[in-house]
Amino acid sequence: MQGERRHADGPQDDEGSADAGGAEPSSETRGAPPPSREAADASDPLSAAQAEAARLKDAWLRSAADFDNFRKRARKETEDARRAGREDLLRAVLPVFDNLERAIQSAKRTADVKAMADGLSMVQRQFVDALGREGITRIPTVGCAFDPGIHEAIQQVETAEHPAGTVIAEVQPGYTQGDRLVRAAMVVVAKAKSEDGAAPASKEAAS
Repeated sequence: MQGERRHADGPQDDEGSADAGGAEPSSETRGAPPPSREAADASDPLSAAQAEAARLKDAWLRSAADFDNFRKRARKETEDARRAGREDLLRAVLPVFDNLERAIQSAKRTADVKAMADGLSMVQRQFVDALGREGITRIPTVGCAFDPGIHEAIQQVETAEHPAGTVIAEVQPGYTQGDRLVRAAMVVVAKAKSEDGAAPASKEAAS
């Protein structure tokens, strides 16, 4: 009876273990992750290309907007700097005009020509000093070699008193601000005096 019992119980244990093993999930099933979006995109080249194109377009639009904002900001800063520079120069020059106006009113009330000339000379010096504080200097001319970068020759004069290419007269002053040319000086430049007979010889050669 006991042997039969043991025999009967044996198969039941085997079935129970077999059932338990069948219900338990395999290691491959437990460790397998769900399919990712990247994997799905990789399996579809068209979708991946469209997503990349959309990303690049969005980046380009952002860059274009940033550049447009930068350009507007830089333009505004440049205009503000120019306006501030003009205001500074105007504040420096206004006292000169005030003194010039006083000098003109004084000249109307006096017959002393020397006093009037001295007053105008003082105003001129004040004007030059005001420009100098703004970094604006007058271009040297008479006695200097002609420089096309800062001089504008409006006439050439034959002379033996000055070397050729020398500025011998200033018609209108010029000014620079640092390394920048504000206005070129209009000048008269010396040129070598032609020798006697040189012109006829050249005319015969031309014929």
